[in-house]
Amino acid sequence: MNLIVDIGNTRAKAVVMNGLCEVERFVSESVAEEWLRAIIARYAVSRAIVSSTRGDAEWVCNMLRDVVGYVVNFSPATTPVPLANSYSTPQTLGADRLAAAVGATTLYPECDLLIVDFGTAITIDYVEGGAFRGGNISPGVTTRFRALHDYTASLPLCTATDEVLTYGRTTREAIEQGVMRGIEHEIRGYVDDFSKKNVKKCIIFTGGDAKYFAKQIKNAIFADCEPVIFGLNRILNYNAEKQ
Repeated sequence: MNLIVDIGNTRAKAVVMNGLCEVERFVSESVAEEWLRAIIARYAVSRAIVSSTRGDAEWVCNMLRDVVGYVVNFSPATTPVPLANSYSTPQTLGADRLAAAVGATTLYPECDLLIVDFGTAITIDYVEGGAFRGGNISPGVTTRFRALHDYTASLPLCTATDEVLTYGRTTREAIEQGVMRGIEHEIRGYVDDFSKKNVKKCIIFTGGDAKYFAKQIKNAIFADCEPVIFGLNRILNYNAEKQ
């Protein structure tokens, strides 16, 4: 079995995979040695991969090497992946972005891909012609709400909503609709541009806030399988097989 450790901006995930199937998922706000050892003790984990957007993967890898036979510290700059990468500065490329591209390509190998990850930041990434081309980054839902609250004197702190209004009739509604509809129109623009130039295409929405937008934008697939985890699992197998 494989252990996938994905350390994000706001939380960490540890996912046990058996082949292409997810066995069990664990989520924590921080990574602790006891937490990981307890997971490993429950399953016959033989391989592990660690990916971090916080830059604290090395100590996790060193700890795992004491109990797991094969460990990959995933870095877009140095770790081989089963996907061509034309990003100009791979050393600054977020591990989650490249992993999601690998996962999406594994799921939809014949398509050009637009991958939108709705997290702390919204990343919009492209796989075209069998290669990761790059993408764009903008503030996520919660980040936008916090910015309006933190950098103004009197605007309230609001949260995501499913409600769709033409315009807000209160300040709270105006903020909620401004953020949610603003993101919707922003992403719709990317989808429209991508669709015009790619015939055999797939548009994938993922991340914690994707559910608010998948039903509003046509042709988008909400990825229940989570491409980042699927991609990290594929990268782990790819590197283990090369040994």
